[in-house]
Amino acid sequence: MTVDLLSVENFLCELAINKIGPIIKNKSGTQKTYDMKTGSRRVDIVTEIDKQVEKLIWDSLKSKYPNFKFIGEESYVKGVTKITNDPTFIVDPIDGTTNFVHDFPFSCTSMGLTIDKEPVVGVVYNPHLDLLVSASKGNGVRINGESFDYSTKITSMGSLTLNKSVIALQPGSQREGANFQTKMATSENLLAVDGGFVHGFRNLGSSAMSLVYTAIGYLDGYWDGGCYSWDVCAGWCILKETGGIVVGANPGEWEIGVDNRSYLAVRGCSNVGEQIEYIEKFWGCVKGTLNYD
Repeated sequence: MTVDLLSVENFLCELAINKIGPIIKNKSGTQKTYDMKTGSRRVDIVTEIDKQVEKLIWDSLKSKYPNFKFIGEESYVKGVTKITNDPTFIVDPIDGTTNFVHDFPFSCTSMGLTIDKEPVVGVVYNPHLDLLVSASKGNGVRINGESFDYSTKITSMGSLTLNKSVIALQPGSQREGANFQTKMATSENLLAVDGGFVHGFRNLGSSAMSLVYTAIGYLDGYWDGGCYSWDVCAGWCILKETGGIVVGANPGEWEIGVDNRSYLAVRGCSNVGEQIEYIEKFWGCVKGTLNYD
C-alpha cells in the first residue's frame, strides 16, 4: 500500500486545529471529576474529555482512512493491543492530562502514524500556545504550517554537550518502587557537579511537548520511562525529521521500537559523532534500570 504521508499530515493538522484544539482549550481547568487509571498509588489521570476527544479522532480517521488501524490511549487494552506493520494511527487525545486538569497550558493533542512500526507522520497541537508542529517522513517539519529551518537552528545552537544542556525529565505517574528510585537517582546525578552537571532540567508534564521542544531546539534532550507509544509516536517522527534521534533510556539500548516504554531523545546537531558521545555520557549518568515489563 502506498500512502501519501504529506496528505495524512495535512488531514491531521486540520483535525487538530478545527476540531480537537478548541475542545482542549475550552475545557482546560474545568474537569473537577476524573478517574485514576492505574490505582490510588499513581497519579495517571483520565477525564471524560479524554474519552470524548479520542472518539472524535477515531470517528474522523475511520471515515477518511477506513483501512488503517487505530491505537488510542483510552481504548488500549493491556496484552491485547499490539502495533503491527500495517498503517496504524497512534493517538493521545490529550497528552498532559494532569496539566489539562490544572489548567497549566501544556496539554496538547498528539497524533502519529506508523508504517512497518516506524513513526512516519506526527502532528502535535497545543491550543493554549496556538502551536502546531507537524512532520512526515522525508518532508521536513512545519510550525503552524510554515517550513521549519532546522539546519539553521542547529547551527546556531553550537555543539551538543551534556554539561551545557537543558533536558526534560519527569517523575511520571508511578511514585514508588525501583523505577521511581531510578528516575530520582538519575535526575540527581545529571544535575550534580560531579555527575552530568547539566545546566538544568524542565518538566513539561507532556511527553509530546518534550519531544517537540527537543526537535525545534528548545531542549537538548528528553529522558523518561513509563510512557506509551501514543505519548511518543508523533514527537518521534518530528524529532527524526530534524536530525534528532531516539534510543532507549537504559545504557546500550541503541535500537528500540516505538512501544519500548522508556526513551532517550536527543536533538539534531551538525556532527553525528556529538550525538553518539552525548548519548553515551548521558547513559553514564543513569543510576539503575528502567523496566516496565
